[in-house]
Amino acid sequence: MNERLRLRPVVNESGIEIRPVYTAGDVESSGGFGFVGEPGAYPFVRGIHPLMYRQRPYTMRQYTGFGNPADTNKRFRYLIANGQTGLNVAFDLPTQCGLDSDDPLAAGEVGRVGMAVDTLADFEIAFDGIDLERITVSLTVNGAAPQLIAMYLAMAEKRGYDLAGLRGTAQNDILKEFIGRGTWIYPVEPSVKLVGDTIEYCARHAPKYSPVSVCGYHIRESGANPVQEMAYAFCIAKAYADEALGRGLDIDEFAGRLSFNFNVFGNLFEQVCKFRAARGLWAKIVKEHFGATKPESAWMRMIAGGGGGGLTYEQPEVNIVRGAYYGLIAALSGAQTMALCCYDEGYTIPTEYAQRISLRTMQLLVEETGLADTVDPLGGSWYVETLTNEMRARMERTMAEVDAAGGIVKLVAEGAIQAKVSAQAHRMQRAIESGEFRKVGVNCYRSEQAEEHEVQLHPYQEDDARRQVESLGEIRNRRAAADVAAALAGLRRAAEAGENVMPAVVEAVKAYASVGEITQALAGVYGRYREPLRF
Repeated sequence: MNERLRLRPVVNESGIEIRPVYTAGDVESSGGFGFVGEPGAYPFVRGIHPLMYRQRPYTMRQYTGFGNPADTNKRFRYLIANGQTGLNVAFDLPTQCGLDSDDPLAAGEVGRVGMAVDTLADFEIAFDGIDLERITVSLTVNGAAPQLIAMYLAMAEKRGYDLAGLRGTAQNDILKEFIGRGTWIYPVEPSVKLVGDTIEYCARHAPKYSPVSVCGYHIRESGANPVQEMAYAFCIAKAYADEALGRGLDIDEFAGRLSFNFNVFGNLFEQVCKFRAARGLWAKIVKEHFGATKPESAWMRMIAGGGGGGLTYEQPEVNIVRGAYYGLIAALSGAQTMALCCYDEGYTIPTEYAQRISLRTMQLLVEETGLADTVDPLGGSWYVETLTNEMRARMERTMAEVDAAGGIVKLVAEGAIQAKVSAQAHRMQRAIESGEFRKVGVNCYRSEQAEEHEVQLHPYQEDDARRQVESLGEIRNRRAAADVAAALAGLRRAAEAGENVMPAVVEAVKAYASVGEITQALAGVYGRYREPLRF
């Protein structure tokens, strides 16, 4: 036996000590098999559909977007031509923060880490030639989500799609932005109110569209352990559900359109059990706590992303292997949608070549490895079922702690959750630096001499940014200024009255009001967020 394993206990990231051998008795002592159920039946531990990938493989939705909408449209078409079955759109930081491309604060960032979007015209360019019934689109945006959801719906409607049948997703999880990323705009309470506005609006006008993808992914990337990732995400999902219920919606009107975005890196069995445990726990919450009656309301529909936090700058080619394992985990976990980070993401925006490798990895898992042949192939393992039970129990305890302390919205507003995640991130970094947590190429199996890596860099294109600014100027000159002014005035009135602002946002984007103009109108009423500092 490896000396390191023999002399020291093995404890996973979630704090669970792993025994060298598991038996049926371990399953019974951890809670038994009673919560497992059958695939497609409550509590959905084994998957939300009876036949899972045997009937329909996971959607392959690589995260992409850069430069201006025309550049991004070319990459969309490339990925679709290579077999991708969904789009996951990256937006640049100015767009995410509600700034227009010509705002002085956007200088140097326009199109750098995602697609720049200013007006509805940009959506019309970006999705030109994309069949929105065959290729579903996920919008990875949060603070400016109301504007971009409105643009997507307006663009689709203008192209003749029936909004009643339009499918798609927006990330639109602002609470996790306060915890993990930082593209917030407004204070916490009005930000949650805006999420409720989008849920209510879509329930009424686009009932098959998913207006929120609760995103444990970035909480995990910010340092949370796997249990915290899921528990905090469910606390956030409950907060959004409470907001929607407070408006008179029934849980069955919107719960089936809530989705989740989770992370995949680390120990294979811990990750698989994390998702199996969470699927059953979410079903229990929706059915028992909220009283949902439709089975689909209790589905934990998820995209499992091959976590960037697990990739390394060192020896980047090894990230191709890591990505394959992350894809394997996502498939064994029963993900509905999969996205894999590319091997070169420690260096640059992924190239077509790197994205094709990740796409081919997902395709290979479906076509060559037998993962689509049977549902929940790890189900019934004494180890897997014990760990699933133990993970679920820890998630429930963590959620109970949040509720006892006043709830997720209060704790986020105070900075308490952010402090917990930061502390966990610090502990993990110390463990990596000490070698306690093994990371190949980083603290073990390092190359003794500096290596040249053949990674094609993606330089920032000043000309693309300039063209985007010029395009925005042309739209401003061409649009009907009086219509824009009237729409923005209507938006301010709706916000001041405490109304659902989405109808007014839709009217504003149809008049070609910009992301920044709509943000300024709302910020004039709601104010802007100031981050609490905790030490």
